[in-house]
Amino acid sequence: MTESTRPGTALRGKEDETLKVAIDVGGTFTDVVAVDGGGLRHFKVPTTPADPTTGVLDALARLSRQAERLAHGTTVATNTLLTRTGARVGLVATEGFRDILEIGRQNRPRLYERHVARPSPLVSRPLRHEVDERIGPTGEVERALQPRTVLSVAEGLKVAGVEAVAVCLLHSYANRAHEDVVAARLTEILGVPVVCSADVAPEFREFERTSTTVLSAYLGQKVSGYLGRLQEAVKVPVDVMLSSGGLMDARDAGGHAAALLLSGPAGGAHAAAVVAAASGFPSAISFDVGGTSTDVCLVRDGAPEWSADHVVDGYPCRLPALSIHTVGAGGGSAAWLDDGGALRVGPESAGADPGPVAYGRGGTAVTLTDAHLVLGRLPRALPGLKELDVDGARSALSALGRTAGLDAMATASGVVEVATVHVVRALRRVSVERGIDPTNLPLVAFGGAGPLHVADLAARLGAPVAVVPLRAGVLSALGLLLAPPRYDAVVTVLGPLADDSRLERASRQAAARARMGQGRSDADYALWAECRYRGQSHELAVAVRSPDEATAAVRARFDEEHARRNGFARPDAEVELVVVRASVTGDPALSLSDIPVHPAGATASPTHSREVVWEERPVATPIYRRGDLGAGVVVEGPAVVEDEDTTVPLPPGVTAEVDERGSLLVRWRG
Repeated sequence: MTESTRPGTALRGKEDETLKVAIDVGGTFTDVVAVDGGGLRHFKVPTTPADPTTGVLDALARLSRQAERLAHGTTVATNTLLTRTGARVGLVATEGFRDILEIGRQNRPRLYERHVARPSPLVSRPLRHEVDERIGPTGEVERALQPRTVLSVAEGLKVAGVEAVAVCLLHSYANRAHEDVVAARLTEILGVPVVCSADVAPEFREFERTSTTVLSAYLGQKVSGYLGRLQEAVKVPVDVMLSSGGLMDARDAGGHAAALLLSGPAGGAHAAAVVAAASGFPSAISFDVGGTSTDVCLVRDGAPEWSADHVVDGYPCRLPALSIHTVGAGGGSAAWLDDGGALRVGPESAGADPGPVAYGRGGTAVTLTDAHLVLGRLPRALPGLKELDVDGARSALSALGRTAGLDAMATASGVVEVATVHVVRALRRVSVERGIDPTNLPLVAFGGAGPLHVADLAARLGAPVAVVPLRAGVLSALGLLLAPPRYDAVVTVLGPLADDSRLERASRQAAARARMGQGRSDADYALWAECRYRGQSHELAVAVRSPDEATAAVRARFDEEHARRNGFARPDAEVELVVVRASVTGDPALSLSDIPVHPAGATASPTHSREVVWEERPVATPIYRRGDLGAGVVVEGPAVVEDEDTTVPLPPGVTAEVDERGSLLVRWRG
């Protein structure tokens, strides 16, 4: 358990001041941030994988008083999908479309691989049923729904003992009447949750819409059950983080379970965008290295990039989500040798229990944390843990490297190098592969292990500067308080963009739906048009300034974005408007200016020194305490800056300056 209650940032506990609390449940630790008029308090408790509610309640018990509302990031949806422990789901489709989940698309993740392994459908074929009906692409009824087939389907699903049903009928985005009738009848007969595609993803493309609807049905019971237990246990309203980077009342989130698949990392990406902008960098690349994985996201113009088309563990999900790329490289990632004797790191993790060898809890898997400890980059003790077992970590590393004739130090350096390469690939995935030059973008490093790699990653990517935010170790939790409430809506159009009335009509309709979902008829909204050149099969989203904006302006924006992403534009080609999206956001619970920073200070002295390995050579290195570094202080490497929840090694040739918001700006000299 780690905690910060430094002078000037501790909670005063005034009963007349609102206590704002955020809790982010990760794979290894559960992070807590609490803010009131007296300042900010943050700490970590071990995650309790068997029941995350236990870890949340343990964390809340540490606070002096009850919050009025709780912001929460959860991995329940993700873990349910990864472990295949969701509900027994039935699928109801239009006659002839029961196998759409199995047929999918012909896209190949690896172009020249002849035998592509795809994940098994979440609904087995015996549980996939058809009803006799047909609606056309413009909403016209081509064949009326036959009630007898609905009754037959209901009887079959009842005998099969399904726990939830996904209903996805052809072209229901244009006319949902048949889906509503089927859902009402199934609910009456079966008495289980029924999820309609017209509620979850009212968009064309049957495969993606069906997959998203099935995901919501599959995850719904686990998500709503967990959030319901949590709501009852904490006795206060709970807001849960969505994949889109906004918050939703937990009482409504159970019906939007697929929208929580990136709930965990979304808070960190949003906070990184806010921090980077405050430090003068509206565009950046964020990377969050936790105990289990690394989450990377591109930030452009002050906001994380998002997409409505993403894949989670092989399953398409057609819902707005931050474009976060994840690799299995975290502090607890296990190092191992493959059959050819090559060193690998991850994706398996030592987790929270027993954890790395250095924790002394019986763990036997050598991890990235063990490697950093042996290299001197971590302190000998971490808050909440007894003194770390350096000898045990060194012995485990020696045993791992013995086959290759490497000692503990060389093996530790190799483990760090392999993990670093994994993260570099992820950083290039969201920058170079999207037409973005990373040498023009700063890195924003956070999570317990992110700052451990920041200087090396900046050098390899050619980044001009790296930003390590104040409270970097709990930034994902802090991001929950910085994020706004949000509701998204979409309208399918499928017509020429050149028609001004079509864009305006769809924009107003999408905005009205988003406002209705948010429950505020006067709320501000943002609009995006997803467009493509006629004949293309994929769209690009561009902003729409207002419903009555001229289509020529949207067209110019689309041509510019297409040229950036693909290297060319076709200004003479017809552009199709596919869908219009709207999002309504409210006010966040907290702004960055509400978070206290350390007072300015011209100098700071190291607290002690220890041997740290730089370029395979141990060097006596000064150790600084992050809490002693006020705005304007510059630390020159070699040095190590230690905080309660993260550590920042500064190799020779690196400087770190503290800016006005308390962030460390890490740069290579020369």
